[in-house]
Amino acid sequence: MQNDKIRWNKKYDTLLMPTHVSKVLKHYVSHATPVDALDIACGQGRNTVFLAEQGFHVDAVDISEVALFYLEDVDRVRTVCADLDTYEFTKTYDLIVNINYLDRALIPKIKSALKPEGMVIFETFVEAEGRGFHQPSNADYLLHVNELLEMFREFEILCYEEKLDKNLRGENVKIASLVAKKS
Repeated sequence: MQNDKIRWNKKYDTLLMPTHVSKVLKHYVSHATPVDALDIACGQGRNTVFLAEQGFHVDAVDISEVALFYLEDVDRVRTVCADLDTYEFTKTYDLIVNINYLDRALIPKIKSALKPEGMVIFETFVEAEGRGFHQPSNADYLLHVNELLEMFREFEILCYEEKLDKNLRGENVKIASLVAKKS
């Protein structure tokens, strides 16, 4: 955990991080009950702040206290500095958001932490074939084609797509976006 924390704190201290709200979140947030939300690996809180502005009480979880510093004075936000490898979900949520982060071990926890009729909005990178794609150096952080859809097959799928996009540095990436409701 300590090495991850140091690495992420350094990234948040030195690199440009996204400030725009996730498009899939912005488009589908109105389908969720605006009560309790969880933002997994929230970073500096671009999506967290948006959720709070929509009326949610948000638990914002990240390993970096440097990132969470940006959320200290935001109404309706509770920050949790934690390693998601060992983090235990302590309550249930109407909405769980997971953007640009993949830890397959969290999927059962996400499912359990959703209230009945609760929604998950999940978007992250998919392995891409061919040249010219930027991909995380660790293949464990890449979804396989249709893997995200398969992970939530027992949910009502409101939206699923895999598409080409650009990352912050303008590099080509492939992402999967899922919006699903727990039955």
